Amino acid sequence: MSQLESLRRYSTVVADTGEIASISEHKPQDATTNPSLLLKAAQEPQYRRLVDGALDYSKKRSRQGLSPISLFLDKLAVDFGCEILKIIPGRVSTEVDAALSFDREGTIAKARSLIALYREAGVATDRVLVKVASTWEGIKAAEQLEAEGIHCNLTLLFSFAQALACADAKVTLISPFVGRIYDWYKKNRGQEIPPNEDPGVTSVTRIYNYYKKFGIKTHVMGASFRRIEQLTALAGCDLLTISPKLLDALAKSEATIERKLSPETAKMSDLVEMHLDEKAFRFEHNQDAMATEKLGEGIRVFYSDGRKLEEYANQVLAHTGAG
Repeated sequence: MSQLESLRRYSTVVADTGEIASISEHKPQDATTNPSLLLKAAQEPQYRRLVDGALDYSKKRSRQGLSPISLFLDKLAVDFGCEILKIIPGRVSTEVDAALSFDREGTIAKARSLIALYREAGVATDRVLVKVASTWEGIKAAEQLEAEGIHCNLTLLFSFAQALACADAKVTLISPFVGRIYDWYKKNRGQEIPPNEDPGVTSVTRIYNYYKKFGIKTHVMGASFRRIEQLTALAGCDLLTISPKLLDALAKSEATIERKLSPETAKMSDLVEMHLDEKAFRFEHNQDAMATEKLGEGIRVFYSDGRKLEEYANQVLAHTGAG
């Protein structure tokens, strides 16, 4: 049994890629994409038909007074999502533009628009997760969307305060970023951190234990992994989203993975139930220097990736005279 097969006994494996060939090879349950992954995939010749399809769609709908660039980008993201859903049994995550990270109403409107496109393509709502940044505004937008039956994946999650607010909002899934937490502490300490002291693993373990101890239905999906040891230390976490490089490494290794997280062990933790209003959330999140810095940095990076994808859309539309 490979490490990948062993890991699948305890956690749902999710592919962190927009590369359809890689998803076909590793056969994950779910998949997640973002603007940088879409930009890379969209420029591959084998996906030109998806680009052309989004282009035709934007031309037709832009005559109704809608922005051709916005239409193109939304349709491209959804069409990639639809292709991915043809080869996985579960769900695909499609991201809301990071420019809307502090815009509750804008996030809600964009999520509704993406879901409408999926429905138009014949995809059931329960097969899609709308990916939203874990700001206070993003979390409150997700709370409203969940009430409407639109399921959300709260990304860029670094602090326990964010996890608490997501629990209260009853979001479907959260994606705490193991690797980026590790990166911050490694840089801060100026040295490598032993696997048994990994702060990213510690953070996700605490969140998982809290959710399971208090019966919170929100699923925890560890994300942004740097090394296999982080994955094996979180075996048992609800879901783990893994890059193609690490999926390959897991598939080639025959070492056995033992379960580390479970609802039973979570119930024995000494965690205390907590609830945060907006003021408490902002204060508690601010008290975590790593989380404050990494959330801001993550939004900037995702925003930049979105603008690169937007520039690509501009070029495609200009080339066809549709801009």
